[in-house]
Amino acid sequence: MEFDTHFFNEFADIISQQDGYALGRTLSPDISNESLRRIFRSQNAHNVKNALKRGLQGNAALVGGLEHQEVQGWVDIYASYWNATGVLLTAREATGGTGKTSELVWTKVYEAWTELLNVLIRGYQNSGFEAWTIPCLYTVCKHLRVFAMQADEERNHSSAFDDTAAALQDDFDPETNKRQKLEDCARALSRVFMLCQTDRASLEESRKWGSYYIANLLLKTYFKLNSASLSKNILNSLRVGTRDMPKFSAFPKSQQVTFKYHEGVLAFLEENYVLAEECLTEAWNSCYVNAKKNKELILTYLIPCHLITSHTLPTKKLLEPFPRLQKLFLPLCRCIKRGELHKFDLALQEGEDEFVKRRIYLTLERGRDIALRNLLRKVFVARGFEEAKEGEKPARRTRVPVAEFAAAISLGSQEKIDNDEVECLLANMIYKNHMKGYISRQHGIVVLSKSGAFPGTGV
Repeated sequence: MEFDTHFFNEFADIISQQDGYALGRTLSPDISNESLRRIFRSQNAHNVKNALKRGLQGNAALVGGLEHQEVQGWVDIYASYWNATGVLLTAREATGGTGKTSELVWTKVYEAWTELLNVLIRGYQNSGFEAWTIPCLYTVCKHLRVFAMQADEERNHSSAFDDTAAALQDDFDPETNKRQKLEDCARALSRVFMLCQTDRASLEESRKWGSYYIANLLLKTYFKLNSASLSKNILNSLRVGTRDMPKFSAFPKSQQVTFKYHEGVLAFLEENYVLAEECLTEAWNSCYVNAKKNKELILTYLIPCHLITSHTLPTKKLLEPFPRLQKLFLPLCRCIKRGELHKFDLALQEGEDEFVKRRIYLTLERGRDIALRNLLRKVFVARGFEEAKEGEKPARRTRVPVAEFAAAISLGSQEKIDNDEVECLLANMIYKNHMKGYISRQHGIVVLSKSGAFPGTGV
């Protein structure tokens, strides 16, 4: 693309057709270096605005579709985009495809792209841009986040960053500066979110249609920054404004799935597993069938939810398309199903790094209670039935010595567990309603219910 007759005619066609996504693509940096070079060399810093103004105003079809103020707004936007393409081209050539350089080139790209976003925001605030153009915000905001992460990564690994840190000495805290640009990006995205949310135009012409796309970008950014509290502010803002918003079902399916995923994960982190399961299930059911990566992300949290809420384990068929999830969950599932406590602890330890990274470790750790329940159930079932009196059905033996449970729990472990610790575990299982009965310490036995000793297991 160049700022030539072809571009001005294409822009006029987009305006006349009100094709927001085509308009957004004219502001995309996802083009080849050769295309960037052609754009940047087509004008110069002194002449770019005048050339854009002449080209836009000289097109009769465009003049009939836009007010003078709007035309000036687009002139400023494409002039800013022209400047950003030059900075981006310099960064790509400096890194040579490796993404590494001694200079902070991606920081300059981020700053140029931030300026482009600021000019675009002014277009909505001052130039009267219509709501159908909001895909332009999608394009610019999405890449602003990408450039922010690249700038932070570059800054954290560059020699210039290390020299600055050394110069500042005690005034410098590297932990709080690692994601400085991403934090700045979050503030910029928050401005765009409010730009959409506070629009008072009728729903048909409202910028509120952009709320969920920008909200999803913000949530992804806050997750990257580990700022769960700020994520909740976004959810609360959307809940409060529900009456003035279009119906959730009216938004694109992709936005619905992404939002429900983030809402589910936030509920998961707050240990509200019922709500988390509801949101994640909705995201799973609505997710595009071939979106394998998205389905994997949803299952990463939905599987632990099912484990806690309904004590159900994923099937091999469910996990078959996801090798990474098989590696993570199948060892744990086998141990839980078989009641192998020691092997469960080893499997949890082996996947600890990934579980902690995904913030599911503590939830999966609770699966130990289910594994213990299944082990105790095996002991109970193995004791068989009492002999029946004449005319009666045989009944299961409900009195189990604590020592038998202790022997089962110690199985496979090098450490022997004493009866007092076993009684503590059993009392905890009874309290959590994983088993029904009581402990007779005087006789060293556990008296279990004759019906439903282990709720939900059929025994």
